[in-house]
Amino acid sequence: MESAYTIVVPDTNVLSHVCGTNDSNLKLIEQHLGVPVFTRGNEISIENDNPEICQQFRFIIDRMVDEIDDGIEVCEDMVATIMNTRTHASIEDSTITVPGAVRRVYPRTSRQADYVQLLRGRDMIFCTGPAGCGKTYLAVAEALFLVLTRRKARIILTRPVVEAGENLGFLPGDLEQKINPYLRPLYDSMEAILPREMVKKLFESGVIEIAPLAYMRGRTLNKSVIILDEAQNTTQEQMKMFLTRMGEGSKVFVTGDVTQVDLPRRSQSGLIHALRILSGIPEIGIMEMQGEDVVRNPLVRKIVQAYNDADAGK
Repeated sequence: MESAYTIVVPDTNVLSHVCGTNDSNLKLIEQHLGVPVFTRGNEISIENDNPEICQQFRFIIDRMVDEIDDGIEVCEDMVATIMNTRTHASIEDSTITVPGAVRRVYPRTSRQADYVQLLRGRDMIFCTGPAGCGKTYLAVAEALFLVLTRRKARIILTRPVVEAGENLGFLPGDLEQKINPYLRPLYDSMEAILPREMVKKLFESGVIEIAPLAYMRGRTLNKSVIILDEAQNTTQEQMKMFLTRMGEGSKVFVTGDVTQVDLPRRSQSGLIHALRILSGIPEIGIMEMQGEDVVRNPLVRKIVQAYNDADAGK
């Protein structure tokens, strides 16, 4: 018969934070360990005597209590990060704390944590993967951190405007109004991290700049974080032009989904071409997210997997 393994936390208030709203954190832990978790007073227990499971349980609870002691609010994202990392240092290394943010940004899978390490350790990073895997969100979070801690001077946002054939005159308004609909996912990521008014001020002050890909030729971008989103829709020529805009003290984050290329059939994706010819350069980081990294909504992960299975069966 299995016996209970119990951890005593400092007090019931701490335990309440560990459990989360409606025991949401406990449910994640139960799902991760495969055993029920229950509480009494200031004790939290599992009905299990497997040493490995007990060790994992102790690790998760100890790390959560450490964060609470540091005055940090425990949320589901943090719990997911803790469960996918094995040391306190790795949790800190993969957490993005943006000044003025409404919340800390925690990668929710081990591959996302590796991606954050690449964003910090390399000056040029390519990240590919399906919708909802966090490739753009984490890049935006790291960019905001670098700018708001004054490590970089500005953020440059760009993406290919395939739908308008790069001819922005088809859309009404000035340049910013024309490109805004295409950069909406980047705005959404920023507003999920910072208050909307703060994002607005960063745009108004020029700290965040919109730079349509078609207008970047001839520029040298120094001390900037340059994000190219939807990079699968660049041509080879556009990708080469973009990558060579990188100036002194800059970082380049390139994100895209190689399964969602919208270019004409005869045009090869600049992202796919770049990944092939640049993969041997050690200073360039390359991360490929998978379906299991999709964290947008559980249903999205199933949809991505269904399409992958259908493609594999062709």
